[in-house]
Amino acid sequence: MSAAGTTGERRPLAPVASVSRRAAVVAQIRRGIVAGVLRPGDKLTELALAADLQVSRATVREALGQLAREGLVVSEPYRGLRVADLDEDALRDLARTRAALDVLAGSDVLSDATGRRLDHVRRAWADFETTAFDADPVVRHEGHLAFHRAVWAAAENVVLDQLWPVIEAHLTIALAQDQAVRHDPERSHRLHRELVDALESGDATRVEQTFRAHSITSVDELIALRQPDPTRRGDRATPGQEQRTTA
Repeated sequence: MSAAGTTGERRPLAPVASVSRRAAVVAQIRRGIVAGVLRPGDKLTELALAADLQVSRATVREALGQLAREGLVVSEPYRGLRVADLDEDALRDLARTRAALDVLAGSDVLSDATGRRLDHVRRAWADFETTAFDADPVVRHEGHLAFHRAVWAAAENVVLDQLWPVIEAHLTIALAQDQAVRHDPERSHRLHRELVDALESGDATRVEQTFRAHSITSVDELIALRQPDPTRRGDRATPGQEQRTTA
């Protein structure tokens, strides 16, 4: 059975270098999700993944268990394990939750009169710029996550540190969905530069507005991009469009 579901031709994952490291299998499956080789909703089986990655089924089972705990993989009754998916409601909930927590992190960064926390953000931005235009989508993805993780870390908020793994798993799925419908590193670079500029301004209102827009507007755009195009063959056309639909 296909590791990437029952529809279309199976696209095998590359073997991992070590057959004894669960972490390597976890990283490879996560890479497959980020790169779109394993798509939201795709079924995952131990047998197919073990064959692709050239490891034992026990190692795959342990890796899938870890990914399930992180939220990247979900178990559904009678359907088995699948790559997690986020519908419109879940995406909006993620955006609203992220926005509130991002604003809290930004507020904590601004509360440091010494500027030490802001310097941490500046270093994170410098690291982000080294990956922002990388040809490898996984490198860009990891740089994106690392920047947001660093902003939360700069806040020095214990609860944010504990919440990050949950948000990161959902954000990974959301970014994979976003990457499937658009490729725009310039846009990503600009939007993250705006976050840094807002923090450097020291203006709490600007920080709140910028961080909220970063999460909520991006998700609104993603949802709009995911809507079927009625002018394309196979999509449902509105009345009067049937004769105008082209391939």
